[in-house]
Amino acid sequence: MRLRGWTWDAAVGPAGLGNRPLLEALEVALPDMVVEEVIERTDTRERRRRLLPTHLVVTLVVSMGLWATESVRHALVAVIDGWHEVRIRREDLLGRSSLRSPRARGATRRGRASARWHVPSTAAIVRARQRVGVRLLRELFHAVAGPIAMPGTPGTPGTPGTPGTPGAFLGGLRLMAIDGTTLDVADTPENARAFGRPTTHRGQPVSGAFPQLRVVALIETGTHALCDVVVRSFRGGEVPAARHLLRSVEEGMLLLWDRGFYGYDLIRRTVDRGAHFLGRTKTNVVLPPETVLPDGSFLSTIYPSPTARRRHQDGIVVRVVEYALDTVAGPGTERYRLVTSLLDPVAFPAQTLATTYHERWEIETTLDEVKVHQWAHPRPLRSKHPREVVQELYGLLLAHLAIRTLMYQAALHDGVDPDRLSFIGALRVLRRAIPRAQRTAPKRLPLFVAGCSTNSPLSTSRRGARGTTHGPSSAK
Repeated sequence: MRLRGWTWDAAVGPAGLGNRPLLEALEVALPDMVVEEVIERTDTRERRRRLLPTHLVVTLVVSMGLWATESVRHALVAVIDGWHEVRIRREDLLGRSSLRSPRARGATRRGRASARWHVPSTAAIVRARQRVGVRLLRELFHAVAGPIAMPGTPGTPGTPGTPGTPGAFLGGLRLMAIDGTTLDVADTPENARAFGRPTTHRGQPVSGAFPQLRVVALIETGTHALCDVVVRSFRGGEVPAARHLLRSVEEGMLLLWDRGFYGYDLIRRTVDRGAHFLGRTKTNVVLPPETVLPDGSFLSTIYPSPTARRRHQDGIVVRVVEYALDTVAGPGTERYRLVTSLLDPVAFPAQTLATTYHERWEIETTLDEVKVHQWAHPRPLRSKHPREVVQELYGLLLAHLAIRTLMYQAALHDGVDPDRLSFIGALRVLRRAIPRAQRTAPKRLPLFVAGCSTNSPLSTSRRGARGTTHGPSSAK
């Protein structure tokens, strides 16, 4: 999301060169071309000059996920902070040469025009977010989200192969995981009606302090990249939402899930998508051994119902792996039972599958990154109305995607496992770099609005905007 039309760099000289690898990583996460396409597709481009054009609102919502503990206006100030510094430097430079050429004198007048831009009020920001709506951020997330780990390539005679991303694959299968969580939202009557509240039934039913929404996510375990999400009210279940996430599961993937997601329907739909699965089951699931394999696992058949089992209809053959985790205190007592579609004990030994299953915990870490480190739970989301709540959530997820893409690019550059890098450290680097990035050359400036011209950096209508051009305005 770079800042197109920025012509001041020629006057003041390129700066921020040390941030360019960072900015290139952000451009990979949020390509400007994709943002343009989504704005056109959702018909949300502004029709006149505004203090908050659509690109800036998108940038603001994403930045709200980076400065999650700050006010919305503070997040906006953090985004445009560098513009003011560049403007001052430009005025100082052009002021000394204002008599040298008509072009310089015109640039000086444009600098004075840009000085009229000011940080809009909170009410104006709310109206701008309402104008942009939810669909733009939702479609933008689904346009850019997806797996980012690189698979390894086999070597040939005279040419060595390349290793894949550490921890992202098993036997050529990309490791994916499904799980869900809840987030507190602002305690308003509108949010309570839309999302619902948690309740406790100890004695008399008591409602929770905040309304909550439910998020069920699909991630790539090797990079913690969010690949798809389903947003529901607190009353909605995780399992139905998980079935919707299978739209992003495809051939060449190994899907991991916890025992709460086990079910015939999820397994059948995963197989129909051409993917493999590895998940834990509950202890009451009937899985009679049919063929015992050399590594101690066995084959069994699952059915959609007891009636189908008696009639041997619609069965799916699965492999069952049972194991316990020993500790220093002695042998483990809790038995873990996994089912998988990987039936070959030679290619996928039971011990390897048991070890791989614990990669599922990477999604717990990912959700923790969003809720605790990025958002600073237990603070509720800021927005007071349901549409803006969902919009803010997608901004939070886009910000996480930007952070994780940055970490993956850094790990790829140094040839290390992305898990070895600090999420909090990357978040802090990004927060420091974004205000400085506005001093950088235009072609190196992602994650920023494209809605400026030589007249004003923020209040000029977008190129190709429809309708008549009016004066700057932040009203809807």
